Amino acid sequence: MVEARSQNIPEELNPHGFKSVLDMAAWACTRYAAQPAFTSLGRTVSYQELDELADAFAVYLQRFTNLKPGDRIAIQLPNIVQYPVVLLGALRAGLVVVNTNPLYTPTEMKHQFCDSGAKALVIHKSMACNAEKILDDTEIETVLITQVGDLHSFLKRVLINAAVKYVKKMEPAFDLPGAVQLFDALDQCLGQIPDAVQVKADDLAVLQYTGGTTGLAKGAMLTHANLVANILQCHDRIGGVGGGWQETVVAPLPLYHIYAFTLAQVVMLSGGHSVLIPNPRDIPGFIKELSHWQMSTFLGLNTLFVALCKQEDFAQLDFTHLRMTISGGMALTHDAAERWHATTGCDIMEGYGLTETSPVVSVNPFGGVQLGTIGLPLAATEVKVIDTEGASLPPEHVGELCVAGPQVMKGYWQKEQATADIMTSDGYLRTGDIAVLQHDGYMRIVDRAKDMIITSGFNVYPNELEDVICDHPDVLESAAIGMPDEVCGEVVKVFVVASDATLQEEDLKAWCSERLTNYKVPRVVVFVDELPKTPVGKILRRKLREEPSAIVDREAG
Repeated sequence: MVEARSQNIPEELNPHGFKSVLDMAAWACTRYAAQPAFTSLGRTVSYQELDELADAFAVYLQRFTNLKPGDRIAIQLPNIVQYPVVLLGALRAGLVVVNTNPLYTPTEMKHQFCDSGAKALVIHKSMACNAEKILDDTEIETVLITQVGDLHSFLKRVLINAAVKYVKKMEPAFDLPGAVQLFDALDQCLGQIPDAVQVKADDLAVLQYTGGTTGLAKGAMLTHANLVANILQCHDRIGGVGGGWQETVVAPLPLYHIYAFTLAQVVMLSGGHSVLIPNPRDIPGFIKELSHWQMSTFLGLNTLFVALCKQEDFAQLDFTHLRMTISGGMALTHDAAERWHATTGCDIMEGYGLTETSPVVSVNPFGGVQLGTIGLPLAATEVKVIDTEGASLPPEHVGELCVAGPQVMKGYWQKEQATADIMTSDGYLRTGDIAVLQHDGYMRIVDRAKDMIITSGFNVYPNELEDVICDHPDVLESAAIGMPDEVCGEVVKVFVVASDATLQEEDLKAWCSERLTNYKVPRVVVFVDELPKTPVGKILRRKLREEPSAIVDREAG
């Protein structure tokens, strides 16, 4: 197997000699002990409290479960303060974290849990009914359940949890014998110190799942060194902003997503305060929460910038302390950037990355933003653009972007061939994105990996969706593409060849809703007589994107 290039973290980026995420967290929790670390739903934990709660969770894992260092633990939580507690505690026990989207259906959960070999699960109570359906088919033996209010004071905890269960009715009934309440686990171990675990730089820290061209999710193996490197690289780039950016960092993007996951730790390295937003889709509620803070940094993505700027209440907020806005997860449009600047007075620093690169590859520098670009590569990051034959291209030529650096993953979990396929012969990661490297070093993405659909920052892989649709007894063939959308960037559109002329759009949407996360469910279904194909029978999604009018639909004949 080809070895990745530039795996070492340069000494100048790492003056404290951090070898693991644990080293970095311990340093931050000691140095910034009294400062606020995370806030969510009115609950703030300081760095010292985070340290103590993480220790308690690590003790529980070590002394009251059969888990051993190297075992995988799935974390399926929204943006609540329990997430950083569980994350840090699991790593201190030597476990490998499997970040899991709380929106996943039982089918999606089962695939990820089985593929990772997860032996433990920490899940929000509202999602436990889904876990019940599939746990018997997995290796998971330890289940911990938490509720939104679990880390609040007694009275507030009771009131919040009761409101969620009885008023909002967000906790369907479930039966998980042997499941433990996270609150009880922490309570019984608080004040105890976990056994020391030897963690090496090359040890796995996280299995971060991403899709692939086959539609099957793959676990990117991110080591402690990968994550430490990217945290330090991002911190280095942000250093140009100056002091104060970390005072109140609004973090609406989910921590289970690698973008928010890594940036949260960049904030910790500076002793910053992350305000976690559990449900940014509730725009009025989000704006109300923002009104309580003088935010210094905002971490978002294109659709969120647009949605907020459309609200008059948002424009009335105080932006005098806003120093920095970072965009990732999907392409930033000129319209969104201009709206945000007009409303807040702050430029958006667009970045670029992949799950496989922990994730950040490049970011526009503070004070040097070039709209339409993904900025400059981070320190210790090598990039090149190659042609279809693999030869390096000079600046201003279009080709596939390739990346090397200490943030590049160890490989795909238990998929040696897939790992080999994504690496060049000289150790660069092939991104699948078509880019131009400018003469000034800035990069532009001119096209995306040809088939992937990005809706509100989430990746939708056509083959996965098509497989689900084609399982319908009345479907012969299907093809999925992205359709431009003002709010979501793209929404899913599918073309379907049906064997039964009575099959309707709503029938297929309902079929998909039972089997897929909501953002993967097609917004538009078009029934056609046939799909465009190559001579060897491969469906030409490009034709569907470029010439949809040329496709004969069932109704038009």
